[in-house]
Amino acid sequence: MPNNNVRRSSVLQRVPGAKSTKASSKKKDEVDCVDVGDTWDEWSHGRALIKPPDQLELSDAELKEEITRILTANNPHAPQNIFRYNFKERSYKSTSVVDQMAVLFVLEGNLVHQDSEEARRLKAKEILTEETLTDENGMEQDEEKSETPATPIEDGGEVEEAGEDDRPDSVASKMDKRETKITNQFNFSERASQTLNNPLWERSCQTEPPPRSSFSATTNQWEIYDAYVEELQKLEKNKDKQKGILSKKDIDKSKKKTMLMETQNDDITRIGKASKIFERMVNQNTFDGIAQDFKYFEDASDEFRDQEGTLLPLWKFQYDKAKRLSVTALCWNKKYQDLFAVGMGSYDFCKQGCGMLIFYSLKNSAFPEYIYNTSSSILCLDIHEEHSHLVAVGFYDGCVAVYNLKEKGMEPVYKSTAKTGKHTDPVWQVLWQKDDMDNNHNFYSVSSDGRVVSWTLVKNELVFTDIIRLSLNGEFSEWPEGADQPSIACGTSFDFHRQIDFLFVVGTEEGKIYKCSKTYSSQFLETYDAHSMAVDAVKWNHFHPKVFISCSSDWTIKIWDHTINTPIFTFDLNAAVADVAWSPYSSTVFAAVTTDGTVNVFDLNVNKYEAICQQTVVAKKKTKLTHIEFNPIYPIIIVGDDRGYVASFKLSPNLRKKPKAKKGQELPKGPEVEVSKMEKLLSLLREPERSVV
Repeated sequence: MPNNNVRRSSVLQRVPGAKSTKASSKKKDEVDCVDVGDTWDEWSHGRALIKPPDQLELSDAELKEEITRILTANNPHAPQNIFRYNFKERSYKSTSVVDQMAVLFVLEGNLVHQDSEEARRLKAKEILTEETLTDENGMEQDEEKSETPATPIEDGGEVEEAGEDDRPDSVASKMDKRETKITNQFNFSERASQTLNNPLWERSCQTEPPPRSSFSATTNQWEIYDAYVEELQKLEKNKDKQKGILSKKDIDKSKKKTMLMETQNDDITRIGKASKIFERMVNQNTFDGIAQDFKYFEDASDEFRDQEGTLLPLWKFQYDKAKRLSVTALCWNKKYQDLFAVGMGSYDFCKQGCGMLIFYSLKNSAFPEYIYNTSSSILCLDIHEEHSHLVAVGFYDGCVAVYNLKEKGMEPVYKSTAKTGKHTDPVWQVLWQKDDMDNNHNFYSVSSDGRVVSWTLVKNELVFTDIIRLSLNGEFSEWPEGADQPSIACGTSFDFHRQIDFLFVVGTEEGKIYKCSKTYSSQFLETYDAHSMAVDAVKWNHFHPKVFISCSSDWTIKIWDHTINTPIFTFDLNAAVADVAWSPYSSTVFAAVTTDGTVNVFDLNVNKYEAICQQTVVAKKKTKLTHIEFNPIYPIIIVGDDRGYVASFKLSPNLRKKPKAKKGQELPKGPEVEVSKMEKLLSLLREPERSVV
């Protein structure tokens, strides 16, 4: 009995202890709950948003705006100036390829191949550790069982609650067990390769030293003088040989230069032709309205103008670098009718400078096709009719030159010098003529020095021949030694007959016009007292063999029959006439430009007294027109002014009208019709007692 009481008391003492622990835990929870409730306000205040004082205040639209950022693989901190030693070239070379990878984190792996020996050892160790752990757990469980009593307990429910955590199948016991590590299930291998570096080869050569010899001699003044004289004689002999033939060194140098230029401009030349075509297409699209007017527009209002016509403005040509220069010459290309040449210079002889030779095309009015810079002002030019790539040019300094458009250089192919007979005064006009007996190209020039010179292109030089020297009295072009030198007439313009090769007329600064011959150079064939001021232009009619026209700064235009000393027609334009030109489609139509900026078009078959078109074509009043030219095929004219502009105009139908055919009759065609039109006018105006020569 006493033993049982003691045992029960011990058990009873133990159970209330468990209850007390539970009660204490409940009290702690209640205290914790009270604390959480008290600190809620503080926690909510801590979560409020606090804005810094310097923060920008943005609107809703700015807040919703999306800002895109493009991420690239390039490292901004990667160096760009790394130089490494190149053992092959034995010098430091910059490395163009820079490693752009930036390492942010490195972790060495501990993976082991599952079939390797090391993996087997690790597996064996893991099995041993598991066995030792199971043995230790079994021993602990046996000890716990021995400590628990075997007698029953009255309040067994509470005991069961206390011992639930000690059961082996509980959640806590399962968590205590260590999970086994799973070994690597992937097979991989590391491979590396190394390339062989080519061995460096060194090559060297040594030449034999040149032979040497010692020389000594005594000299005096006469020996030195004789040596210089011999050397000068050798140089003079070699000059003639080296004039037309380039030396081998020059050829090699030119080849090297061309090779360098080809390599440098290789990329440009590949697309040069395509880019030029593309540029023309863009310009034609830009100025499509002008192109349509050029091809199709006909002014219908001409029917109500009583035989008067108008000029329709088309393209305007200008080169920015030639703004300060005047248009001093115009010439159409006879082979390519859309191409024309413009000579740029200055008529202000107190302000002479550089000039330009520019070629424009109607297909591209924005930029020139060819540009040649010259050291002196250009005053005249002419394009060869058959060989359209040859252009003869006359300069203010008295030189004449020939440019070849097929050549790539910017310098002329031929150019006269003081040794080769260049003019001493400005060259006012140049004209190509037919080839000579040896099939050499030749052209003529007239200058203020009174000389009319023939220039022949022989190999690589210009050979000159004086045709005639102009004089005021008109007697002899060449005078004997010791005789008084006659006063020289300054030539300003000339033109050759269309059918008679040897016949030409020359206009002078004194206002006279001389009829001359290539074969008879000692005297003038005829002298015309034409104008009171300088003759600016003289031109033969394209159809009638006897008619030529002249214009002057004395405000007049005169039409002549070269068999009569007096003019047939005289027109006063109330301003200095700068240039005049016959039309290529009619023998009775011509046009002239004046210094007040107007273009005058005449048709003698329509009106023998006034111009049928008188139109101002300049924007500013002070602008002066300098030259005019008819296109050989299209019904357009080009006009140049003293500000570097070239404007093109289309002639209205009244300015190029042909006679109407009668019913049942066909109009005759050909140059004979134009000759007969002019001959009809001349027959009305000639004096009846004069016989036709």
